[in-house]
Amino acid sequence: MGIEPTRQQLETVARTFALLSSPTRLHLVALAVAGELDVSALAHEAGITVATASQHLSKMRLAGLVSARRDGRRLFYTVDDPHVVMVVQQMFEHIAPDGTLAPDPVRE
Repeated sequence: MGIEPTRQQLETVARTFALLSSPTRLHLVALAVAGELDVSALAHEAGITVATASQHLSKMRLAGLVSARRDGRRLFYTVDDPHVVMVVQQMFEHIAPDGTLAPDPVRE
């Protein structure tokens, strides 16, 4: 028997994937999965301005995709939801660096 999602689940999952459909947001999440970084470091690594990074991170924080910790005037972002970590990691394992689908792992 397959998954029988509720209407509310479908809508929330669709909103979550819509947020992650932006390459910039997906890059920020992938960076935050790797470890806690402040907005300046995230912006630098993603090749965007701090203002742009802050705007994207704010939306994703409201959606629960990233969390933030304040240290003085700086905000440090991370992904601490194991479900989000797993989805992001699995998607990047599924897509090869050249953008093609990666081959399935050999099962023994």
